[in-house]
Amino acid sequence: MNFNKRTTALMVIDLLSFICSGMLALFMIRTTVAITNAMYASVIIAAFLNVAGMWAFGTYRTIWRYATLIEFIKCFAGIIAGTGVSVIVSLALGHFKDIFYYLLFFMSICSVTATRTVYRYFVSKNYHDNDVKTIRTMIVGGGDTGRRLIQEMGDPQCRYNAVVIADDDPSKLFREVMGVKVAGTTEMIPQMVKEYNIDNIIVAAPSAEKEEQKRIVNICSKTDCKVKVLPYLHELIVETSLLSQTREINITDLLGRDEIHFDEMKNKKLIEGRVCMVTGGGGSIGSELSRQIAKHHPKQLVIVDIYENNAYEIQQELKRMYGDRLNLEVRIASVRDEHKMDALFDEFRPELVFHAAAHKHVPLMEDSPGEAIKNNIFGTFNTAKLSAKYGVKKFVLVSTDKAVNPTNVMGATKRCCEMIIEYMSQTKKNTEFAAVRFGNVLGSNGSVIPLFRRQIEEGGPVTVTHPDIIRYFMTIPEAVSLILQAASFAHGGEIFVLDMGKPVKITTLAENLIRLMGMEPYVDIDIEFTGLRPGEKLFEELLMDEEGLKKTENDKIFIGKQIQLNTAEFMEKLGVLESAAHSDVSKIAVEELHNVVPTFKRKIA
Repeated sequence: MNFNKRTTALMVIDLLSFICSGMLALFMIRTTVAITNAMYASVIIAAFLNVAGMWAFGTYRTIWRYATLIEFIKCFAGIIAGTGVSVIVSLALGHFKDIFYYLLFFMSICSVTATRTVYRYFVSKNYHDNDVKTIRTMIVGGGDTGRRLIQEMGDPQCRYNAVVIADDDPSKLFREVMGVKVAGTTEMIPQMVKEYNIDNIIVAAPSAEKEEQKRIVNICSKTDCKVKVLPYLHELIVETSLLSQTREINITDLLGRDEIHFDEMKNKKLIEGRVCMVTGGGGSIGSELSRQIAKHHPKQLVIVDIYENNAYEIQQELKRMYGDRLNLEVRIASVRDEHKMDALFDEFRPELVFHAAAHKHVPLMEDSPGEAIKNNIFGTFNTAKLSAKYGVKKFVLVSTDKAVNPTNVMGATKRCCEMIIEYMSQTKKNTEFAAVRFGNVLGSNGSVIPLFRRQIEEGGPVTVTHPDIIRYFMTIPEAVSLILQAASFAHGGEIFVLDMGKPVKITTLAENLIRLMGMEPYVDIDIEFTGLRPGEKLFEELLMDEEGLKKTENDKIFIGKQIQLNTAEFMEKLGVLESAAHSDVSKIAVEELHNVVPTFKRKIA
């Protein structure tokens, strides 16, 4: 126990209240029992023993302004223990009086309850009199979690004031939870916000199903309030303040599907005890790949990236998390440098290669097609050839839905990478080559969500290219889990595709994000439509027309039908494309890219 000023003050107050309780007990029995000096001494002894008992039960670590019934029970247990010991002492000294100890115990319980209750009352009164709380808050959920939130808001330092509760349980409607009224159902949230002048909403339903939480969040997003949610029940940290665990709504909370979970045991079986290399390991996908690989106990993790800042960040993060338990190597290198990559393969002899290194920014690659070809296509070809040369067990390419009937250079280069995977699987049998194709990744470098947030914080406008543009979305952990799961399924030449549910309208994303940041679309923050960028589609496809689908043991993962290549012709065209890319003439490079990728639909300038 740390005997600071607060603890010492509480113990002194309790000691004095116990002495007063004892004296009052003596006063009450004075007409029936002769009061002796030994009984006065018993009062002092009992007071000290009660304080010691309460200390033993940890009551002096409690923050009493939002204590629960459990804290009062601890106090009572401490008093029972202290009084019990004092009875034993009294019996040993031969001056035990049962009526005195009954009264002493009763008065001690009353004094502890009274002092704590009065303290809480005056703290609360002083708090409200001084109008410290300025954020009028609605709590959605009147259960145990909502009650705990209200208790925590009793802290004078807390900025939130619990004003009203919304709950769909008919038995709770129009009743009170710790003095806060349950004034309506979740469907009534918008009108309750206006009626009670609410600034902030906290969704306190951690045990609710995903769909139910989404429904509530959608209702809350129609108000002007800032909205926060608590994590799901299994994610809550029991001994930590609930308010500190609330988070702002992520746009993922409004996507049209549940987060997809994969068989972690398959991933562990794939990774454990093997040397894994991640190219582009400092990027958004590559760094998450590195995190998920690290937790499955690889023999060694080798991160390769051309950008030293990103590589350093993931290196330091993994060192903090795992220390010497993770055999980690980080190398700065470009996948375009075949000689350097050969040296790395020779040094580390990877068994699994996850190829995430690529130029991905669509408009920038339109302006620099030669660089996209050199980095994406020939960087992939270099890494794939070296994987075959050094006997890598599995090589997994990170691809994109933009590779399907591509209308931009980036998508066409990724489709060519997929063709390289097919070529390698047809010609090299010792390594299993596969590609994983998915849609837009929320939170990744270049994602629209960080851009929208910055634009909103700067006062707008939020820029959307077209009012009808739609996209498939997934989270970074989902994308990486898909990559690892696909690797465990891979036997050679597959293109794995995730069932991503319904696509999401970008305009709707922008509107919801504006609302969730406490503003009104087109009123506080405008949305401007800037027109489709070069090579941009209104919607992305996940499969080419000629591919079809084949199920895997995971009902969310499908395999596209492999397309047989004329390997000699493909290699010839790749040689011409490489020369065109190094010519630094964009038009020639794009023409040759069309020749290699017949589904490429971009017009040649």
